[in-house]
Amino acid sequence: MSLIRTAVVGVGNCASSLGQGIAYCRAHPGEAVGVPFPVLGGYAAEDVDIVCAYDVDSRKVGRDFSEAIFAAPNCTQRFWRDVPNSNVTVRRGQTLDGVADLMHELAADRSFELSDAPEPDGEEVVAALKESGTEVLMNFLPVGSQKASEFYVECALEAGCAVVNGIPVFLASDDAWSERFAKRGVPILGDDFKAQIGATIVQRVLAQLFDLRGAQLDRVYQLNIGGNTDFLNMMDGSRLSSKRESKTEAVQSAVRERLADDDVRIGPSDYVPWLNDQKVAYMRLEGQLFGAVPTNMEVRLSVEDSPNAAAMALIAIRCARIALDRGIGGAIPDVCAFLFKHPPVQIEDHEAYRLLEAFATDVRSTSERIRRA
Repeated sequence: MSLIRTAVVGVGNCASSLGQGIAYCRAHPGEAVGVPFPVLGGYAAEDVDIVCAYDVDSRKVGRDFSEAIFAAPNCTQRFWRDVPNSNVTVRRGQTLDGVADLMHELAADRSFELSDAPEPDGEEVVAALKESGTEVLMNFLPVGSQKASEFYVECALEAGCAVVNGIPVFLASDDAWSERFAKRGVPILGDDFKAQIGATIVQRVLAQLFDLRGAQLDRVYQLNIGGNTDFLNMMDGSRLSSKRESKTEAVQSAVRERLADDDVRIGPSDYVPWLNDQKVAYMRLEGQLFGAVPTNMEVRLSVEDSPNAAAMALIAIRCARIALDRGIGGAIPDVCAFLFKHPPVQIEDHEAYRLLEAFATDVRSTSERIRRA
């Protein structure tokens, strides 16, 4: 199979984990630890190839992608240091709302240093995507980057590139965007990655357990703390609303009967700089067993945030390429439901896993049958 030519928008911690992960998989073909779907529709994880990248930080712009992924303010774990030169120079991107005001108030190793290189217009970005042969655009912009995300997605649509939206800006789950991509015959996948083993998927499984065992779930909370720039961005309430909605809906959709709004509290809680890219989640579920006897459960989960997302990106990018190969445009519910917190259609996780496998093996899934009818 050919390499999947991928552009990355936002060379932050997730891009760092993705770049490291590709190099790691290439060094351990077929033996890499923790790779979901080692081969998917004929594509291996190591077939993803970064050919274009955009950022706005002066410490990244103008540097090779392999070096930029380790530049400040990135703070994720270096689990694979031997990342070869990519011959891809990080380009100056559009700033728009991609940098929160809070990012300018931190120490130098944490704050953004905006590049003084000229910002590209849409035509320049489209030209760069075409020149690099980009097939899939991966959106890793900071939480709350609504206008910046729409700018790049518009460019991808014009260039005929598939889009994977890893952040909580609602694009694939928005009918208008999905219809535009469908008309162009180009896929868009999203929104907001459901991490490999993250707080959302863990809490979904636990919530489903109550239903499976006939217990009553009454109320839940999930409070997260972390030290990466996304947690800092989310200290700005105006950038947090879509993230909270995404995480809340992912859990609400997992239970048979929706909980009252006041009985659900899910979302980031605080920014702790010394945690770096480590995320600590505290979850509590309260309910009733047989005879209305009360029960509760508390879970603490600690994960490195960005590798947790990069693992899912390697699935999504390959699914986007498979869709391109088959000429499938628009959002693909059967793929999005397994990978994202806020997909076009929420589907129970075991069923979503089966549907994604069916899609990859070209067994016609529900969404494909509807689209091709």
